[in-house]
Amino acid sequence: MGLDNFVLLSRGRRVVLYFQLLIISKSGIACAVPSTKEILIEKYADVFGEENVKKFSKMTGIFSRYTTIQEQTASDLSYEAAKHLINKKNIQLATIGAIVFVTQTPDYRLPSSACVLHKRLNLSKDCMAFDVNLGCSGYVYGLQILSSLMASSNIERGLLLAGDTLTKSCAPKDSSSCMLFGDAGSATLLERTDEKRCIQMGFRTDGNRFKAIIIPAGAYRNSDSPHERVLWGDGNVRSDYDLYMNGTDVFTFTITEVPLLISEFMDKTNTKPDNYDSFVMHQANLFILKQVAKRCKISMDKMLISMDRYGNTSVTSIPLTMADKYGDNNYGSSKMLMSGFGIGLSWGAVSAEVDTRDIYSILETDSFFKEGSVSRD
Repeated sequence: MGLDNFVLLSRGRRVVLYFQLLIISKSGIACAVPSTKEILIEKYADVFGEENVKKFSKMTGIFSRYTTIQEQTASDLSYEAAKHLINKKNIQLATIGAIVFVTQTPDYRLPSSACVLHKRLNLSKDCMAFDVNLGCSGYVYGLQILSSLMASSNIERGLLLAGDTLTKSCAPKDSSSCMLFGDAGSATLLERTDEKRCIQMGFRTDGNRFKAIIIPAGAYRNSDSPHERVLWGDGNVRSDYDLYMNGTDVFTFTITEVPLLISEFMDKTNTKPDNYDSFVMHQANLFILKQVAKRCKISMDKMLISMDRYGNTSVTSIPLTMADKYGDNNYGSSKMLMSGFGIGLSWGAVSAEVDTRDIYSILETDSFFKEGSVSRD
């Protein structure tokens, strides 16, 4: 892969890297959710009041979601998705040369959950494995990371696993988050191809707003924070070990920066909304997606929606939405524009031609890795 494939495009003071890969293609997607489905009005009417829950669902477009049992983690869901994908595609394990797991809810602080998944999938010692700590933008970032890794090496196949169980990170009476998120995991297979398909990508980051979505404690900063949940300034009860999201800041960021990137992306790639069969956005909430569609002149008929049944599944929302629409259906090839945006703050866009016949229906499972429990041997 030569330097000709890396194109740095600038517009005024804004700089975006568009990365063109002509040898890598998506060749399979599988997703898994827990078996427990929660209807928001049934679970939270007594907590927040029926009218408030209805108002929340009308604004966000979220009416139900799936949540894990206590023992189940994001890696468990992604493992089931990967196992299903490998079996469906009849992939020889020795041909998988990399596994990248994108998550904010790993099994442990260390080691990398990707190494646990490497063991469970029985992959070769010649296969590299590592985690990436990203959320709602993580799937499109993960595609870039794994694609560029494969393009600069002799790796024939790579697995991009993406999963989160953010319902475990939300305070139970935090109305800004506890009804928003759902749990899910995914597996995407990338492989070399002789077809001249082009994956185009663009990314941005604004670290100045890192506090907009944050769990302040639980790692190595603020390690002495109390665990007691108290009333915060926004009227919600949480601790520093719970997820905090500044809704106003995130909303403003999403409806300004994301449409701008998508519009510039289409401009630089000489495409228009009519050139795409579907738009697969991070399922933040329905009102935000409508605003993005309006500002980018995208028909809502092309905007795929899954949040009404699965909630905001963080890093998994893009592949889960594809599986919800195309799983085990014979649609054929589809040109998609995908965009993830959120924590960091970070955002990105990817366009690719995807054979939807390689997208499988969503699994439901409560399986978990029993060997992963604490051992003091």
